[in-house]
Amino acid sequence: MEGLSPVTKQGPTYAGAFAILQGALLLSGCNQPDLSEANDATPVNVAADATPAPVASQAPVAGPERLVLAFGDSLYAGYGLARGDSLPDDLQDALRAEGINARVVNAGISGDTSAAGRQRLAYTLDRLDRKPDLVLLGLGGNDLLRQIPPAETRANFVAMLDELQKRGIPVVLTGMMVPPNLGPDYAAAFNRIWPDMAKRYDATLDPFILAGVIGNRALMLPDGIHPNAQGVDRIVARLGPVVAGRLRAIDPAG
Repeated sequence: MEGLSPVTKQGPTYAGAFAILQGALLLSGCNQPDLSEANDATPVNVAADATPAPVASQAPVAGPERLVLAFGDSLYAGYGLARGDSLPDDLQDALRAEGINARVVNAGISGDTSAAGRQRLAYTLDRLDRKPDLVLLGLGGNDLLRQIPPAETRANFVAMLDELQKRGIPVVLTGMMVPPNLGPDYAAAFNRIWPDMAKRYDATLDPFILAGVIGNRALMLPDGIHPNAQGVDRIVARLGPVVAGRLRAIDPAG
């Protein structure tokens, strides 16, 4: 991928890490693997060593409660992690450490494609106790694993973002990127979905959710696809300020 370099000198490169992912896909044959099936356990430059992210200084929590819906697949659901270690859990802790009165609802479902997300988005929103102040939208990894045509993934994102726009809910998109071994044509069509959607819907974009983590064995589960707890910490160290900035931009009287 243009602009992406190896994430660690000792570990595999970004391309090598995704070759592992693609190998898992090929070995599983016709079983339609998803991001949750790669092991048996229950935009953007960051340091890629195994050093834990610095602990944020605690600020007094203040202001109106900000409800954030984290809507995605296993990367949000916390696949393979202990209770309390998922990305939404970690993000809520980080936001509150910055003094933001945030409640992050985990609506990640392992195995969800963008089509599955499209089917359940309105239902999920309707089941919340109120309209969220912000939605984190993180799907696409299982589309990639299934090599779903990018036009289908794009159409699903348009439908989801149309729904969120209709309800007046701002969005942070956490993107996905194609491994080089799927070819330049597929990569070009797939990778453009997230920046195009961000521009079209005035969404905030984190171009690649696994940036700085994938390929670093110290930050990943043994499957090489999902981050471990330290990897989630690293993702949130990058993503947390992005979400905090979007929440602070909300009308204080809202």
